[in-house]
Amino acid sequence: MKKVIAEHLERVEGHGGIEIIVEDAKVVEAKFNVNEGPRLIEQLVVGKSMGEVLNIVPRVCAICSVSHRYAAIRALESILSIEPAKSVSMLRELMHLGEIIESNSLHVFMLSLPDIYGFSSAINMHEKYPKTVSTGLKLKSFGNHLMKVITGRAIHGENPIINGFGKYPSTKEMFLMRKKAEELLSDAIEEAVQICDINYFEFPEIDTIFAALNTENDEYGFVGNEILISDGQKISIQDYKDFAAECVVPHSYAKHSLYKNKPYTVGALARINLLGECLKGHAQELYRKFYNIKWRYNPFYNIPAQTIEIIYALERLMSVIDNMVGYQESSDNKEINFSKANGSAAGAVEAPRGILFHYYEVNSGTITGADIVTPTAQNAADIERCCYSYAQFLLDNNLSNDLELGLRKLVRAFDPCISCSVH
Repeated sequence: MKKVIAEHLERVEGHGGIEIIVEDAKVVEAKFNVNEGPRLIEQLVVGKSMGEVLNIVPRVCAICSVSHRYAAIRALESILSIEPAKSVSMLRELMHLGEIIESNSLHVFMLSLPDIYGFSSAINMHEKYPKTVSTGLKLKSFGNHLMKVITGRAIHGENPIINGFGKYPSTKEMFLMRKKAEELLSDAIEEAVQICDINYFEFPEIDTIFAALNTENDEYGFVGNEILISDGQKISIQDYKDFAAECVVPHSYAKHSLYKNKPYTVGALARINLLGECLKGHAQELYRKFYNIKWRYNPFYNIPAQTIEIIYALERLMSVIDNMVGYQESSDNKEINFSKANGSAAGAVEAPRGILFHYYEVNSGTITGADIVTPTAQNAADIERCCYSYAQFLLDNNLSNDLELGLRKLVRAFDPCISCSVH
C-alpha cells in the first residue's frame, strides 16, 4: 500500500490537503481533507435580531462576503414579504458583479494560471507574462473598488441592508465605474481569448452532475429562486434540502453534500454548462468559439469558464448602469418593524464558487434557527471523486511521478474556499 499525501494545499483559501491510497497501481481511496476547525456561524446568529445577522454572516469569508450578505438579505426579505425597488435590485447586482470580477480574477490569474503555465506563483510568472499578471491585478482591484463604492468597504461592507442601502452612491461614481469597466474590457478580452484557447490537462471522461440557479427571463446571471440541474430537474430553493443532502465525513471539518446520493459540481463551470447559451456580447462570442465537450467533464475548464464570466460581468455592469433610469442617489427606505416578523425562508445567490444557500427561522424578529450551505461544501464530494479518477488516470498512463502535483493542480482548479466550507 502506498499513500500520497499533500498535507497543505498552496494557493487556495484556507487550510486543506489531499490523501490518496494506492494498492497494486489501483486507487483505493481519495480524501479531500479540510483541516480548519468549524466556526459555528449558524449557532452564533441564534438569538440575534434580523439586522444583526447581516453583520455576522459575511464574516464567513473575506472573498465572498457580498454573496453571504446578499443571500441572507434575500432570505430575510422573503420572510418579511419585501419586494425591493428596481433601483435597489440593480445596485445589488452591481455589487455582486464586483465580487465575481474580483474573485474570478484572483483565482484565474493568481492561483491557477501559474499551474497551467508551469510556474510556482504569479510572481514568478510575471517575467514571462507581464501583461497577463498586470491585467489580472487590475481586474481584481477594479472588483474590489466596485464593492467598496456600493457596499462601503472592499471587504465586509455593511451598506447593503434589508429593503435597500444605508447610503446610495452618486451618479458620478456610477459612471466612473462604467468608464473604468469599458477601459478594462479590451485587455480582459485579449487575455480571455488566450486562456480559453489553452488545451488544458487531459482528464478521464466521467459523468458529472452540474447545478446552478435558474435565472429569470432566460438570461445569464447569479440570482434565482430555482435550482437547475443537469439531469433536467428543477427544484425551488425553498426545498434546497431535497437537493443538497448534507452529511458528515470523518476526515473533514467540512460537511459534504449529495444530490440523489451522488456528488455534484457547482460554480462557474456548472453555470457555463447550464446557462452558457444565454450569454450575450463578447462573452457569448467566447463561449461559442471555445466551448466543447471537454467542458462537460474536465474540472480544469473551470478556469476558462471563470474567465468568460469576467467578460460577462464587465459587459453586464455597463448595461446595468446604462439602464438605471430614475436612479435615486439618496435612501428613501421605510422603517421596518422587525419585532413582528415571524416565519422561515431560504435565500440563494450564485457566489463566485457556486450556489450559496442561507436559511433562517424567525420568531418575533429574533433568529431561532439558521442553516448555511456553501459552494465548497457542496463541491467537496465531487472534488474527492475527481481526485480518485484523476489519480487512476495518471497511474494508468505511467505518470505516477506527477501524481501529487497533478492532484494539487486539480483541486486548485475547483477554486475551493475552505473558510466557507467550515462556516
